[in-house]
Amino acid sequence: MDVSLILIVIMAVLFACGVYAMLERSLTRVLIGFLLLGNATNLLLLIVMGQPGVAAFFGAASTDEMSDPLPQALTLTAIVITFAISAFLLALIYRSWQLGQADTFTDDEADIAVRQRSTAAEDTMDDETEIEDEDDDATSDFVGVDTAPITIVTSRDFARVRDDAPVDTPDDRGPAGGGGA
Repeated sequence: MDVSLILIVIMAVLFACGVYAMLERSLTRVLIGFLLLGNATNLLLLIVMGQPGVAAFFGAASTDEMSDPLPQALTLTAIVITFAISAFLLALIYRSWQLGQADTFTDDEADIAVRQRSTAAEDTMDDETEIEDEDDDATSDFVGVDTAPITIVTSRDFARVRDDAPVDTPDDRGPAGGGGA
């Protein structure tokens, strides 16, 4: 199997440019990056396919001369998925342009607050969220039995349980149940 080095280099460049473009804040650049990634994936599947040959359904050709149909099917699937996500991204870009006359994302207050938080504050928050096990034989996270969402019924509690479920009688079962004529 002889794969052209030029195809591999082009695929690598497309992947690199696609990832770089997707890391931008502009939705248009994200769309361009996604399209580059889709084309790089199609090129990867083309490289994996190997040497072209006779179609798999062509007839009585030997299996050595036939091409593998799986990469072809995967390429068609990748094209459809790329088209669908591109249409979705175009709709997002259009809606973003309608609302704000721009397709870039800006930081909101929560993003700025997270960025300004120091590592000491993060360590303090980590210490506050640690759960300490004071009772080793505890089998539940619930403190009181009254707040537990599940009630365990034992044999002592059967006298207090009231069963309101309907009971089938032989007349109600019909011919399939054996109670009919």
